[in-house]
Amino acid sequence: MKRILLLLALLCSFTLQAQVASKIHKKAIVIDSHNDVLSNQMNNGVDLGQLQSTGQFDLIRAKQGGLDAQIFSIWCGEDYGKGRAFSLANRQIDSLYSLIARYPDRIVLVRNTSGIKKAVADGKLAALIGVEGGHMIEERLDYIDSLANRGMCYLTLTWNNSTNWASSAYDETFKSDSLTHKGLSEKGVKIINRLNKLGVMVDISHVGEKTFYDVLAVSKKPVIASHSSAYALNPHQRNLKDKQLLALAKKNGVAFVNFYSGFLDSTYNQSTPVRPPLAILIKHIDYMVKLMGVDHVGLGADYEGAESYPIGLNDVKDYPKITEELVKLRYSEKDIRKILGGNLMRVLKANTGK
Repeated sequence: MKRILLLLALLCSFTLQAQVASKIHKKAIVIDSHNDVLSNQMNNGVDLGQLQSTGQFDLIRAKQGGLDAQIFSIWCGEDYGKGRAFSLANRQIDSLYSLIARYPDRIVLVRNTSGIKKAVADGKLAALIGVEGGHMIEERLDYIDSLANRGMCYLTLTWNNSTNWASSAYDETFKSDSLTHKGLSEKGVKIINRLNKLGVMVDISHVGEKTFYDVLAVSKKPVIASHSSAYALNPHQRNLKDKQLLALAKKNGVAFVNFYSGFLDSTYNQSTPVRPPLAILIKHIDYMVKLMGVDHVGLGADYEGAESYPIGLNDVKDYPKITEELVKLRYSEKDIRKILGGNLMRVLKANTGK
């Protein structure tokens, strides 16, 4: 009889936690800072307004997951050099504009927190633009202006490849001897200053440590790591070390936890893609919150940009599961809402003034 009563008590507890999590999730402004689906939409001609049988994102599943705002990544690899990268960036932005034009009642382009709040009030997904890879500006300040005019809310200074003005984490780790420079060059400083002036967030995901600290010394506004996790839990060059996380927090920045299995789990192997449990992602979030403070952590899933994510996080409709786990860890509603989107709202407003 005691076992039955204990089981009933546990069931009631789980039910109450689920109900609390559901209420918190619905009230929160849920924002993801990094999604690579636009390149798929452009290359494969998929209609993201319709339910997709593959991939992790479409407007239907975004609604099911309570996603209120998505920063869409504009990306190309280093094989797109001068004369090609900026053009491709604009074509990807065009593809987002096209999606919005087809479904104006469901998605809208926004540029600041005021736009996000209005979109939420109107029941639409707020779409923002993040450009991933400084090579896409082709070393031209006027290209930064152009992309900002089209809606760019952040620029990731490097992808895996370095530019002539900023060194990447990959190159600083594996090609250090062949780099002509580490960190920001004088041109890089000018680019940071231009981004600050335009209200475009500086994103230090993918950059090397030297570039990271140079950026923090130069930027007059809070910077972000749009999709990076904790190096202490998985020593991958794409993750941020404790010292970096603390420095980012000291400058009022935010690190958005990446969901990719390879960044979360040190035992993950691409050749035998056994997915890690959801608990590993929650461990990264909890670790970073305890280290940096709850005002400096958010969600940057990197959906559509990798081959594996934790068990249970199959696509954007699964964001409520994160809220459920944070409730189980006894995070307060206030703190959960900061992680889900409030911290991105703060750092975006600090950059744009709106």
